[in-house]
Amino acid sequence: MTIKLPEAIEAYFDADRDGSPDAVAAAFTENGSVKDKGKSHTGRDAIRKWMADESQQYSYTVEPFHIALEHGKTLVTAHAVGTFPGSPIDLRFLFVLAGDKVAELEITV
Repeated sequence: MTIKLPEAIEAYFDADRDGSPDAVAAAFTENGSVKDKGKSHTGRDAIRKWMADESQQYSYTVEPFHIALEHGKTLVTAHAVGTFPGSPIDLRFLFVLAGDKVAELEITV
């Protein structure tokens, strides 16, 4: 099932799909932040490092299948399959957008 994502969120998932830490970091605002696995990564350099580490550790695919608003954030639910513990799993991506960039992202189960 294909869903229509806001441009900034689509840019994030496209960059993640391409495995490009630089492109993932570029999808965020200069001081954007990611919270994943209980750790926060703030700023494009930290986000680039987070994505590079994740890409080296695991191979995976993520397919968004649902979008909604939740407490002022855009919630995207996606099916993730890969070489990580617990695969396959549906993950929740909570985005706060700032124009055409991602200001905040929290990834939860």
